[in-house]
Amino acid sequence: MHLDLNLLVALDALLEENSVAGAADRLNLSAPAVSRTLGRIRRATGDQILVRAGRSMIPTPYALEIRGEVHELVQRARGVLRPEHHLDLANLDRAFSVRGHEAITTAIAPALLATVRDEAPGVAVRLLAEASGDTDELRHGRVDLEIGSAEPDAPEINHVTIGHDRLVAAARPGHPCAEAGLTAERLAAADHVIVSRRGRLRDPIDMSLDALGLRRRVVASVPTSTAALYLVAESELVVAVPEHMCRPLLARLGLRTRPLPFELPPVPIIMAWHQRHDDDRPHMWLRDRIREALAFYEQTAGRT
Repeated sequence: MHLDLNLLVALDALLEENSVAGAADRLNLSAPAVSRTLGRIRRATGDQILVRAGRSMIPTPYALEIRGEVHELVQRARGVLRPEHHLDLANLDRAFSVRGHEAITTAIAPALLATVRDEAPGVAVRLLAEASGDTDELRHGRVDLEIGSAEPDAPEINHVTIGHDRLVAAARPGHPCAEAGLTAERLAAADHVIVSRRGRLRDPIDMSLDALGLRRRVVASVPTSTAALYLVAESELVVAVPEHMCRPLLARLGLRTRPLPFELPPVPIIMAWHQRHDDDRPHMWLRDRIREALAFYEQTAGRT
């Protein structure tokens, strides 16, 4: 039996993109060429693989069943055919795009960039702000890594939890919420600003207060922790922020923090990337450096 392994490569791209045009862009082929290849795949498998659903395409049950296996086969084939090369950091010429929660990227940036400058002077790092909504930029290769608190939903996006933080209430000295023994009643009585890249006016704190029969007043939402803390420093507002990631700015602004008067799950710090980068050595090197930068920050910030 004659096997055309190029069909597996095309099938992998089609199942990642759920689009003939998207797969064609990834494979540097024309859309008609990929459409013809999809026809060959359908004949070889006896399955439609992708079917129309309105203006988009969705995978069939069989396609969903084999998606992981197809990707693994393609990655293994590439590993067999790709010679082992030493990672020459001194001559590496590459730009990485890292999108993340601004408190996290601000915290790790000094140590990360110092290491990059020392080990790989030809590497540049773009630190991008979080988008206001979900994006496919990891899938399409416009972003190399994302760092945040949410686990990705797409099966082709790999992720690892590299740390945890906890939310605390922050306020100016003298504010009732800056006093020891913060109660839920005192927290609910304060005016609040919340951090939301989507402009939401409710968050898990409201659900915890609701469970206690309490309600707070949210005056505003802002997209970043930095903006919220500067606002709190100049007002009588209160904000909940990640304690360890925001510690330097909290100290610089002279703000006080108190534990929240109810239990909330720890906030995970999650690093995510597209599975095409699993075995990409420069990408693996960057992931390791980000882990190290976070560990260094936690040590120097005096985490307890």
